[in-house]
Amino acid sequence: MNIQPKVRIQKPPWLKRRLPTGPDYERVKAFISKGGLHTVCQEAKCPNIWECFSKHTATFMIMGSHCTRSCRFCAIDHGPTALPDPEEPSKVAKAARKMGLNYVVITSVTRDDLTDGGSSFFAQTIQEVRKQIPSAIVEVLIPDFQGNADALEVVLKARPDVLNHNIETVPRLYPSVRPEANYSRSLKLLKQARQYDQSVATKSGLMLGLGELPVEISRTLEDLFKADCRILTLGQYLQPTKQHLEVERFVPPEEFDNWRKTALEIGFSRVAGGPFVRSSYHAKELFQTMQIK
Repeated sequence: MNIQPKVRIQKPPWLKRRLPTGPDYERVKAFISKGGLHTVCQEAKCPNIWECFSKHTATFMIMGSHCTRSCRFCAIDHGPTALPDPEEPSKVAKAARKMGLNYVVITSVTRDDLTDGGSSFFAQTIQEVRKQIPSAIVEVLIPDFQGNADALEVVLKARPDVLNHNIETVPRLYPSVRPEANYSRSLKLLKQARQYDQSVATKSGLMLGLGELPVEISRTLEDLFKADCRILTLGQYLQPTKQHLEVERFVPPEEFDNWRKTALEIGFSRVAGGPFVRSSYHAKELFQTMQIK
């Protein structure tokens, strides 16, 4: 029996964009490289990197460039990890200050090898940013800390303005998309964050195009809302390399608009949805225009 190879679907016109160019992009790229820092923009091959760097924005990624997990959608390298640089929190804050940022987004690789999952490094980085840029708004995009509530509390005690943790996909697809993660555990983390501090804005993100069904998307949005999540991002999954999961479907912009309307009707305070939307894309605008319910 002849088995026909799977035909890769071609990118539609709405996913083709003109990349910004100019000295600002190169300046930010060189500045980050010279400082020995990492950004999720570069490591995860974000399609918005040209735009963000050109506008002097970036999402700092702490604790190295290698992850202890190997999610099949993510371009960040998996492998041995060194101990975090103790000077990194100060370096990140200094870079943010020199870039003139007043909204700082901090994320990390997942560090299951560390006792606290790296929560203390998140706290130190938040504190350093507040020290060097007192007026800054700080958003953190955190891993699940393997369900360690104490680790989550360490981050929250440092008083981030926004706590982001991406649910990424619907529960049925977790075994193939996020085999080392747990859907219920991620929902619980978001719920615990709001129970600990009602003033923190909680945020999450969902990728579309991995084979999820409309009813599954709806249920996931309901689950996030019940977990007291109030800021949401919806974006198109794009295959970073041939070794990663293939795109099952390219979602048209009008469908993202419909899901955005659905999420707002459910009760989310602020929703960004579109083919190029990522969890940290236009993060400042999302936060500043929301009203926590």
